[in-house]
Amino acid sequence: MYIIPAIDLIGGKCVRLTQGDYNQKKEYHDSPLEMAKRFEDAGIRRLHLVDLDGAKAKKIINSQVLQRITQGTSLQVDFGGGVQSDEDATFAFELGAHQLTGGSIAVKNPSLFESWIEKFGGERIILGADAKDRKIAISGWEETTSVDLIDFIKAYHAKGISYVICTDVAKDGLLQGPSTELYQEILQEIPSIRLIASGGVSTMQDLEDLQKTGVYGAIVGKAYYEGRISLEELASFGK
Repeated sequence: MYIIPAIDLIGGKCVRLTQGDYNQKKEYHDSPLEMAKRFEDAGIRRLHLVDLDGAKAKKIINSQVLQRITQGTSLQVDFGGGVQSDEDATFAFELGAHQLTGGSIAVKNPSLFESWIEKFGGERIILGADAKDRKIAISGWEETTSVDLIDFIKAYHAKGISYVICTDVAKDGLLQGPSTELYQEILQEIPSIRLIASGGVSTMQDLEDLQKTGVYGAIVGKAYYEGRISLEELASFGK
């Protein structure tokens, strides 16, 4: 299981939100590049980079930060937040993103999202499947749809998606443990999907529990920034 640290960006700085609420924002570091280098130096290979300004503006805002990280490190960056057009998708890859994550766009404009799968390949486009009570949540989690989580993933897996980041909205930023049972169920239904768990990780035990479910990766955010899990522990995980 890959450990995938998260860097969320507002105003070019590393921040974390609680349950996606911009009013519950906490700044952790002025330099995302320096933070990314710490992860790289610890032997971590992947990074989840989210442009929260872009998510609000519906276009990429923190492009310079993405470019600095991809040029200044060897991390494989999956980038999301505000990618709403062909131009932005192409731009993100030109800036060095290894993969793109699309969530709301996959619900609101499926034809566009499917065109990205065809154009860039199912290995480079990650489906963002955020769920509230097992229903897909979009628009910064402000809107819960009637779309069933597992049906949503199945449909896009059939269209070529290989990777899914699944966030249980009820868990995100609360440090109360991840939704391991939900992830187990997804993998039982769709065993060939590369499932990346997001939200709720607060201890090393949480990561060990996730690993037992068979998820491909686990995103770690607030637990690291709040000192619940050290960089050394993340680096040693699975070794």
